[in-house]
Amino acid sequence: MIMALEAYRKKRNFDTTPEPKGRQGHRTGNSFVVQKHDATRLHYDFRLEMDGVLKSWAVTKGPSLSPGDKRLAVHVEDHPLDYGDFEGTIPKGEYGGGTVIVWDRGTWSPIGDGAKGYAKGQLDFELDGEKLHGRWHLVRMRGKPREKRENWLLIKGDDEFARNDGADVLDEQPLSVKTGRDIPEVAGEAPGWSSKSGRISAGKSPDKTTPGKAGKTPAARPTGGSPASAAADMTKARKAALPDFIEPALASLAASPPAGERWIHEIKFDGYRLQARLQDGDVVLLTRSGLDWTGKFGKAITGALAALPAASALIDGELVVETGTGASDFSALQADLSAGRMDRFVFYAFDLLYLDGYDVTQTPLVERKAMLQQFVPEGDGMVRYSGHFEERGSLVLRHACRLSLEGVVSKLRDGPYRSGRGKSWIKSKCSARQEFVVAGFVPSSVSRNAIGSLILGVFDGKELHHVGRVGTGFTEAVARQLFGRLDRMAIATSPFASRLSADERRLARFVRPELVAEVEFRAWTADGHLRHASFRALREDKPATEIVREAQPVAKAPPPQRRTVKLTHPDRLYWPEEGVTKEGLADYYSDVWRHMAPMVVGRPLALLRCPNGIDGEKFFQKHAWKGLNQNIVLIKDPKDAGGAPLISINDLDGMLGLVQSAALEIHPWGSTAADWEHPDIIVMDLDPGDGVSWQAVTEAAQEVRQRLVDKGLAAFLKTSGGKGLHVVAPLKPKVGWPEVKAFTKAIADAMASDDPDRYVSTISKSKRHGKILVDYLRNQRGATAVACYSTRARPGASVSAPLSWDELGAEVGPAHFTVENMPRRLEALASDPWEDFRAAAVPLAAKRGKAS
Repeated sequence: MIMALEAYRKKRNFDTTPEPKGRQGHRTGNSFVVQKHDATRLHYDFRLEMDGVLKSWAVTKGPSLSPGDKRLAVHVEDHPLDYGDFEGTIPKGEYGGGTVIVWDRGTWSPIGDGAKGYAKGQLDFELDGEKLHGRWHLVRMRGKPREKRENWLLIKGDDEFARNDGADVLDEQPLSVKTGRDIPEVAGEAPGWSSKSGRISAGKSPDKTTPGKAGKTPAARPTGGSPASAAADMTKARKAALPDFIEPALASLAASPPAGERWIHEIKFDGYRLQARLQDGDVVLLTRSGLDWTGKFGKAITGALAALPAASALIDGELVVETGTGASDFSALQADLSAGRMDRFVFYAFDLLYLDGYDVTQTPLVERKAMLQQFVPEGDGMVRYSGHFEERGSLVLRHACRLSLEGVVSKLRDGPYRSGRGKSWIKSKCSARQEFVVAGFVPSSVSRNAIGSLILGVFDGKELHHVGRVGTGFTEAVARQLFGRLDRMAIATSPFASRLSADERRLARFVRPELVAEVEFRAWTADGHLRHASFRALREDKPATEIVREAQPVAKAPPPQRRTVKLTHPDRLYWPEEGVTKEGLADYYSDVWRHMAPMVVGRPLALLRCPNGIDGEKFFQKHAWKGLNQNIVLIKDPKDAGGAPLISINDLDGMLGLVQSAALEIHPWGSTAADWEHPDIIVMDLDPGDGVSWQAVTEAAQEVRQRLVDKGLAAFLKTSGGKGLHVVAPLKPKVGWPEVKAFTKAIADAMASDDPDRYVSTISKSKRHGKILVDYLRNQRGATAVACYSTRARPGASVSAPLSWDELGAEVGPAHFTVENMPRRLEALASDPWEDFRAAAVPLAAKRGKAS
């Protein structure tokens, strides 16, 4: 044990250096740490726990998130495990003299055999830290003659955590994950002490808990009594008159949440930021600029606020509408306001500024929130307390994005309330979304007196710069309202500082740049334009002159797909209530194509076509039709040589040909056109009857999974996009359709026989009330099932979404994922839940043909 740390100890005088002497560990662990070390020159020490010590490399320029950067990593002596917690200053004259902070820490896992990889000089691994994630590589370089040091390269793997946007994670996140300090602060403070975190104790291991219920922080306040009496005892509360309005605190945008225990994290809402002013039963709702919008939201919400047990208060919060997915949705809020519907409004209270004679803006945030929680009721009323999470911000953001929420707001737990945009509140988004100035429009090609797209810009000083167009996301009503409003704002010349190209000016009608639109988009193009943009709503609460270009999105944007298919009438609405146009559907399939392609390419397809959208005529089609797009492939069924050709596609252009043809659902066969008679997939469709709970459906999925696994098959899960779930097993195409149908029928019949109160295997509607149909008939020649990622021709624009089994639960319903939020989900996932689908395929052996 001594030998492994001999070199480390020989180089240090432990009478003068605060570094730990340490000893080799007996346990087998998987921690890693990156320490920022300002010695002779600034560098980063990268350490992986192996064989009871920290294997260490000095990375001269520090880790880079760009796979193209190969960072020199000099292999140095092994360090003891407790060095991973070291933060302090090594005295001058000592080996490595200088200041050290814990820049990142977490766990690592080898890809393959880690010991062999390390010995061979090719170590592939994954990191799960507070700043670094995903796949990484350490590669030993060929040494030069008489070269004493061993040089390696540290390289980021090309995965969803990689970035090629030029940003530097070292500059973006310079602080210690242990104490929130940077090098100069540590150098100027006494050993073992931090002005930000107090006495420094042994660091905690990274929290691996998945965020669930928001954590609660104990407050330093008395319990019991009225809120007023408790407010008087709050830290730094001062007696004052109730102000008319306090300029709100605004969050600064960052690529990822800040790390460290100084921060708490809240889910970012997608609604109207409002300040609720309560005084003697009267309620006023004020926008972020101080406008009185009380009348907009009706008496129910103000009545719920007036019922709070406080004589006077000023509460910071957000008014939202939550959709069926459980997430707040600004578009739904706007639609409800336009329709005069007020029963879905919810006011989430997340901060307290004033209470019953006391200004509490200087009170620490967690104490303000604890007081707010004391008098805002629990439950599902119109006024609700907005909780927070204590887990790592990166973990909270990842979970939020996986559920397709907007993002996370991180706040200093002990911070006062500071008006204006500052660094004590940090917002991290799941996708690129911001406000843009409306500078013009293009009329609709399919409807009179409606817009087809908006022309957008951002200000840089007093100059307006063009950023492209948005042509999807408008409901028919909104498209008409915008036309009427913008037509009255028309101007003769372009308001942009630079001349637009002929294509950018095509059909454009320019307007006074006064309105603000919130838009979600996938990425910025190389020329500074929006890619795959979708309109969310007008923002009446934000002035146009404040709109500037924000930072690029958190997630690495996938490379743009090259599209050659020309869409006629791209602004035709396919989902009128959701505002999803033909162009929007094409954008969606371009975004998900690399995940979807293996499930639809080279297979016979059945299509549900809706030429006038989901509210018009619908018909299934599997044979060719007149005017078929040239990118759609015709194939002949060998058992129907004289019949009409069937439909297939080979690439994204074929998929977009289907979009042009108004194919709103894609249903592939369970076999390929290369091997018609041998299916390579099993689909068990769980279709709940009336009165069946979602929990019962999820339990049924687990039961089907177990029965398939018991037969030696791998089971994968997806939502149907409708009411139920599909459990899917990949097969090696060895047996024919009769055998596969018999196998799946046996499973369905066994479930119905074992538990007849819960399951039926017959399609008869009369037998299905209160039960789940285990539908095995998808597994016969010519039958189809909706494809992974295919849209459904139903209200909501839902899609059939592949899930991991640990996502199965109440949070994700059968129609949770949609055209709008599925690309955001894919950007947030650490890995594709069906990534190993084909690799898991096995033959369906004859002995598996009977279910028990």
